[in-house]
Amino acid sequence: MAAGKNLNEEVVRTFFRKLSASDLEGVRAVLNKGAYWEVMVTGIPGTGIHRGRDTIVDKFLAPIRGMFRPGDPKIKIVNIFSRGPMVAIETRVRGRFRDGKEYRNKYSWIIEVRRNRIDAIRE
Repeated sequence: MAAGKNLNEEVVRTFFRKLSASDLEGVRAVLNKGAYWEVMVTGIPGTGIHRGRDTIVDKFLAPIRGMFRPGDPKIKIVNIFSRGPMVAIETRVRGRFRDGKEYRNKYSWIIEVRRNRIDAIRE
């Protein structure tokens, strides 16, 4: 992943590097205390709004990441652009679940950055 064009994009790139590496403490460090993550799809684990960085990491991400083999899934940023605090990202994600089944997905994100940390994630 190339360097971001600005600080907000770099914060988001750092977030995805930490997430892709399963570094949940690193993810926690780039979230504001009152951050929220909204998973907009329905009918899958984790759907809804997760409020607060500790809730995001401990009650949302840790169980979701636990469904995968250690170190998976990996996230690749395909496109990133920003205007002010808003950063838009397109990603491709690949990995394997613990049972060996392959996981491949495409995501679009809107991430809001405030005070050099992530304030909101809409997936």
